[in-house]
Amino acid sequence: MIDPTEAPVIAVSLGDPLGIGPEVVAAALVEAQVRDLAAWVIVGDERVVRHAAARVGLPIERTFTGRIASRPTSGVSLLHVAGAPDPLPAAHGPTAACGQASLDYIRVATELCLDGVADGMVTGPVSKEAVTLAGRSFTGHTEYLAELCGADESRMLLANDKMRVVHVTTHCSLVEAANVGAKRVVDTIVLGHEAMRRMGWERPRIAVCGMNPHAGENGLFGDQESRVIQPAVEAARARGIDSVGPQPADTLFLQAYRGRYDLVVAMYHDQGHVPMKLMDFENTVNISLGLPIVRTSVDHGTAYDIAGQGIADPTDMKAAMRFALRLIDVPAQAT
Repeated sequence: MIDPTEAPVIAVSLGDPLGIGPEVVAAALVEAQVRDLAAWVIVGDERVVRHAAARVGLPIERTFTGRIASRPTSGVSLLHVAGAPDPLPAAHGPTAACGQASLDYIRVATELCLDGVADGMVTGPVSKEAVTLAGRSFTGHTEYLAELCGADESRMLLANDKMRVVHVTTHCSLVEAANVGAKRVVDTIVLGHEAMRRMGWERPRIAVCGMNPHAGENGLFGDQESRVIQPAVEAARARGIDSVGPQPADTLFLQAYRGRYDLVVAMYHDQGHVPMKLMDFENTVNISLGLPIVRTSVDHGTAYDIAGQGIADPTDMKAAMRFALRLIDVPAQAT
């Protein structure tokens, strides 16, 4: 447990230097109601961070290079990580240099958490295209963080005040998603159950989507429900988890929205992302499960088309920052 007399420390990876990450981070932290919740360490290129901070009047109280020896106690700090091109390109778009810089920011922020300097991390948006241009195989933050942390199982959870969805699969083809085994479904239910308990649900009610239309219609539209999902739900129930399914996704999300279930298990990326983003795009937070560290993120992209104009909405970043504090073991931040 974190000492409740100390301020929690949250590392914030900047995201792609050419995206909206720098400006939404600065705009979120300039608000005292967010800034005073923790000691924040922005991980990114000093030139980029200070430019974004100056535009909104965010004070950077201290700057570190290399490793941070002791935990900051308040305010906003900057951990300089070189790598962004100097000068930055005039046009905002994916570049190899910024793709690599994005990964470096994530890696350093993760190291701060693993070393105990930070209690959790919030990540700004990155571009998969930019990272690919840098020569890295990259399917998403969650998978990269699992690699950095040596975690065998990781999942993506989307959460807002109205609903929560954890995904069995995310960044893969539908063909690949349709071929997962029961163990992955069971592991997803278990990870989701553990996360919900950590967020305050004593006995979360969990419902699992079917893979096919109408949850297969008793085998008319596919057999994943009877062959994979139903056995997984039964295995989860045998472990004392309140879970039901498979259920047709087109009605399940409405039932969850109306309060019948606390968590939905989606079988693939769009099955879970579409209803969550439609419902509350600005306040939906991306949370990584199965890691030894706390990580939350905005659930939007780099938005190159509006980057650098000072018009990006920081609402989602503020939500991600607050959610990180809910997930770390600090009694004062448990609500």
